[in-house]
Amino acid sequence: MKILLSVLFTPVVVLLTSMDVLAAIKTKTIEYKQGNTILKGYLAYNDAIKNKRPGVLVVHEWNGLQSYAKQRTEQLAKLGYVAFAADIYGKGIRPKNPEESGKQATIYRQDRKLLRERANAGLEVLKKFSLTDTKRIAAIGYCFGGGTVLELARSGANIAGVVSFHGNLDTPNPEDAKNIKAKVLVLHGADDPFVPQQQVQGFENEMRLANVDWQLISYGGAVHAFSNPVYKGEIKGALYDQKADQRSWQAMRQFFAEIFR
Repeated sequence: MKILLSVLFTPVVVLLTSMDVLAAIKTKTIEYKQGNTILKGYLAYNDAIKNKRPGVLVVHEWNGLQSYAKQRTEQLAKLGYVAFAADIYGKGIRPKNPEESGKQATIYRQDRKLLRERANAGLEVLKKFSLTDTKRIAAIGYCFGGGTVLELARSGANIAGVVSFHGNLDTPNPEDAKNIKAKVLVLHGADDPFVPQQQVQGFENEMRLANVDWQLISYGGAVHAFSNPVYKGEIKGALYDQKADQRSWQAMRQFFAEIFR
């Protein structure tokens, strides 16, 4: 009878433990400003951890701060980080299709100064949160966001590292690489048509000339947006790749283990 009761109640204990872990993840939206523009970001952290811990800024894809960036922010919180998803476009600007996304992304790709200011505004929110260890901060970004965190690094942001997932690598100001204080990790789809080999080579030369501590990992067979399951081939050249997704996330974790020592 005791054995039977043990078997019956074990799943309940496991379930309650899991619920406790989930309940510890706190999320909230935070309104902040860059200039006169109101932005609306998304914060996630594990409330069960009472001490300060490393912070990670997350920058969204070209469709703005929507569910994917928020999910990644929550994943980082579950790993024990304070994570803040920045809003580059502004409160209420959430593109609904590729045309709208392209229009918004173009605004900031053509104005890198504004892009850097928006990224730095999000960084300041993360730094000011009471549980963030301001001496241990990194920034990650996806597609449009990958290019954004590289521009954040080029702006001279005083952070430990940046990680670009299938992001654009070009910049109109390659000489600004001399300002980079962060270590740089680029996770790239080897067959990404939106980031051709010429752009990759330009980025590598930029990093070398500025003597940056950088890494670039190319995933064979992977194309653009390889980390996001939403991409199923409707956009030519953008497709989810489970192996590249898992490998890139693990590479990020190893990178964090190095820079957050």
